[in-house]
Amino acid sequence: MADSASNVKLKDASVSILNAKDSTLVSFTRAAENGSFSIGKLNKGKFLLLITYPEYADYVEEFSLDSAKTEHNFKQLNMLLKSKLLAEVLIKGTAAAIKIKGDTTEYNAAAFKIQPNSKVEDLLKQLPGIQVDKDGKITAQGQAVNKVLVDGEEFFGDDPTLVTKNIRGDMVDKVQLYDKKSDQATFTGIDDGEKTKTINIKLKEDKKSGYFGKVDAGIGTKDFYQGQALFNKFKAKQKFSAYGTSSNTGKTGLGWEDSNKYGGGSDGMQFVDDGIMYFGGGGDDLDSFDGRYNGQGIPKAHTGGLHYDSKWNDDKNSINTNYKIGSLAVDGSTNTLSQNTLPTGIIKSNSDQIFNNSIFRQKLDATYQIKLDSTSNLKLTVDGTVKNSETNSDYTSETRNGNDELRNDNTRRLTNKVDGRILNMSAFYTKKFKKAGRTLSVNLAEAFNQSNAKGFLQSNTNLYDSTGVISNQKIDQYKTNDTKSSVLSSNIAYTEPFTKAFSVILNYGFGINNSTADRKSFDQSAPGNYNLLNDSLSNDFKLNQFSNQVGAIFNYKKEKHVINFGTKVSDVSFKQVNLYTDDIFKRHFTNWNPQASYQYRFTQQKSFRFNYYGNTTQPTIDQIQPVRVNTDPLNITLGNPDLTPSFNHRFNLGYNSYKVLSGQSIWLSGSYSFTTNPIVSNTFTDSTGRSTYQSFNLSGKKPNNFYANAYFDQKISKGDFNIGLNMSANGNTYYNMINNELNSTKSYTYSAGVSLSKYKQKKYDFWMNFRPNYTKSTSSYMTNGELRKNINDGKGFNANASFNIYLPGKLQISSDGNYEYKAKTQSFPDDFSQFIWNASIVKTFLKEDNLKVSLTGNDLLNKNAGFTRNTTANSFYQNSYTSIRRYFMLSVVYDFNKMGGGVKTSK
Repeated sequence: MADSASNVKLKDASVSILNAKDSTLVSFTRAAENGSFSIGKLNKGKFLLLITYPEYADYVEEFSLDSAKTEHNFKQLNMLLKSKLLAEVLIKGTAAAIKIKGDTTEYNAAAFKIQPNSKVEDLLKQLPGIQVDKDGKITAQGQAVNKVLVDGEEFFGDDPTLVTKNIRGDMVDKVQLYDKKSDQATFTGIDDGEKTKTINIKLKEDKKSGYFGKVDAGIGTKDFYQGQALFNKFKAKQKFSAYGTSSNTGKTGLGWEDSNKYGGGSDGMQFVDDGIMYFGGGGDDLDSFDGRYNGQGIPKAHTGGLHYDSKWNDDKNSINTNYKIGSLAVDGSTNTLSQNTLPTGIIKSNSDQIFNNSIFRQKLDATYQIKLDSTSNLKLTVDGTVKNSETNSDYTSETRNGNDELRNDNTRRLTNKVDGRILNMSAFYTKKFKKAGRTLSVNLAEAFNQSNAKGFLQSNTNLYDSTGVISNQKIDQYKTNDTKSSVLSSNIAYTEPFTKAFSVILNYGFGINNSTADRKSFDQSAPGNYNLLNDSLSNDFKLNQFSNQVGAIFNYKKEKHVINFGTKVSDVSFKQVNLYTDDIFKRHFTNWNPQASYQYRFTQQKSFRFNYYGNTTQPTIDQIQPVRVNTDPLNITLGNPDLTPSFNHRFNLGYNSYKVLSGQSIWLSGSYSFTTNPIVSNTFTDSTGRSTYQSFNLSGKKPNNFYANAYFDQKISKGDFNIGLNMSANGNTYYNMINNELNSTKSYTYSAGVSLSKYKQKKYDFWMNFRPNYTKSTSSYMTNGELRKNINDGKGFNANASFNIYLPGKLQISSDGNYEYKAKTQSFPDDFSQFIWNASIVKTFLKEDNLKVSLTGNDLLNKNAGFTRNTTANSFYQNSYTSIRRYFMLSVVYDFNKMGGGVKTSK
């Protein structure tokens, strides 16, 4: 053996022969003066050759001996200096299941077995440290994965499962897991705290040309249906894809993050530019539908999309674009029971809602990148959204005291239609100078948002005392909400290296927000004629905000140490004018954002990191000066112009270790945060059950929360299965006021789990996870001048399991189940348990097994109750809702694949 570069013979190198099955030592020797070695008297079997030498990377290679092959000649073996490897760990041979490359964990797909025609999702389920739930949501190293890339590029952007559920597993060469940094941090190499847990799917070279896809159609009992079609064509550096779905089974798209696809979130005026958050649009007043399906109700979803990306001109130019269209309608009902313990006694409420919501949305986005020269690049992005939503909700509620005496009742009907327009544009320019480490980057972004809402509110409220009705309020109004916002933001960053190890990044940016919000409420002059403007519930706001931000972040990187520290500071001026009354509200404030991080890499497979982030939180406009709304007459919000900012401190740490030969993985992570001068809520509920809310600063108290996760994964050679152990703990302490009395709530949850999995190709596979948990919750509050405690300690248990059995005749039996148990507590006198069991039988056809006919049973025991319950401070809530229950579905799935010039499937 010799140095790969200088060919120097590595005398006395350590040479070990290990059993491939369990990595136990079989024999040992050292290399001779000329670098050669010889080991005799080996039995038949599979072995690993392990060679180590100071300052050189370990060399690992698998080989086998049998009766026909009694010796193995390794010929010339080249050893690499660790310094030549940079951040990469080189493992040769099929034993290299995982590599640690800097901050990236890379899985070799060939080392993990999957069935023919399996998808990327099936491959991910085999990888240590990665979990995929029944909905396709991915968790890696204890954190949610929100991005899945293909060869480093976005693939339908915000829909990760378009990759995981549809790209074939046998097309994958490598799976890379890492924390994706912001464009700014990726360019400068200096951490700015913005990270997204990301998976990158690297395709095999021979799988980058051709086409593949699938067609899936199913019809079920109780009028359930589900259909899907996907087509992909790859040609060298070009990718084209198209898909469509239609279902009423809860499959609202191809992914789990449906809020982006359907316009979820605040599409009125919402922006945070180092300062005040301002809300507008229909959602505050007219209760508009945000486009999310959360398991409540029966959904009908129809979606489609197109994707194209390409690189050309020696990769100097690239484009990535997507078009999506979708509709979602959800019908259902909910019932909510609640109980509040107040200083004046107990208040119990019972409310029902019947809803019918729908949304239609289109979105087009594009990213264009150009390499201007060898030192500079330009990235342009644009996306536009058009959406229309409609909401129809009917409410009935009543409230009683502890003696079961009626205190109020209410009936309401809300209808609303919203038309929304969104446009976002950005430009990111980067430049590297001759001096190594000296860079300049400029980022400009413009966001335009418009929402036009109109709807009706009909409400009837009665208030009672012991003698009967003491007040009646009827509302019959027509409402309009028209909002616009234009937000320009910028950032200029300059990095300067003082030495090879020490550098600084300087930031400057400004932001301009110009927005309007025009709300009108009209009463009737005659039945059906809504033309009387209600001044007390109408307003026309104009908002202007200007901010300047500067910052300096220092970076030290040498050998095994990386240190970052610095801060950003923002100066914000805010002005809001009520054009109806000419009232002016102004604020001027300063925000601080300090940060620090430290990383130590023991080896390429073991590292530790610590982060600190601090940020000022300004009170929102709704907390300072809320717009008066009357959609719920029993719950009113008041403003507090004396509110001051709070400050949050957050600490994170993490540790990871991976042992190549044993396949042992360990991940540890934790976080702790606390807030000074917190903004908390004071809720005042009178004897009739009406509540008024107002925020204020609570001095002398520091709300806090923490979490800790530990994950251990080990390949067990005896029995050829994987075992995973995980433990977690999380807790929080928070405060609020109830009828001017301080309340504190402390809640801690502890859980531990064990998972087992085994895979036998073309025979069977199974996976199971058991996770008991225990919650300790205590709320302290004042009642009639006495301190009381509400203790809601409770235990729980979750278990998940699934298996597939492959029978002769191309038959496959599959089943999965989820069991949930919550023990009774002081607030909830009854236990809750639920077992959801699904099963299917599949018959495959054709030579490549790419035609499947399946019969599936969903919720076979008909136990999906649609039920949740929770406690907060002195209150507890119980919610029952419409849910998808037992049905059976017959489906036909056809997979087609012609990649690399021929039809190929994994065997």
